Amino acid sequence: MPKMKTKSGAKKRFTVSSSGRIKRSHAYKRHILTKKDTKTKRQLRGVTEVHASDKAMVRAMLPYA
Repeated sequence: MPKMKTKSGAKKRFTVSSSGRIKRSHAYKRHILTKKDTKTKRQLRGVTEVHASDKAMVRAMLPYA
């Protein structure tokens, strides 16, 4: 059976930690930042964990992660 392909978009967006948690960055932090409050931009920094209901879908897109 051939190897399964990883989805390129998912590869760029998600990272899997050694403990198996899937990390992602926040949305709404790329452009049009002048109208966004400093507090909002500060809270969008860093990474967060993928929601439990979406984990199975992300795992299917990253078969070897």
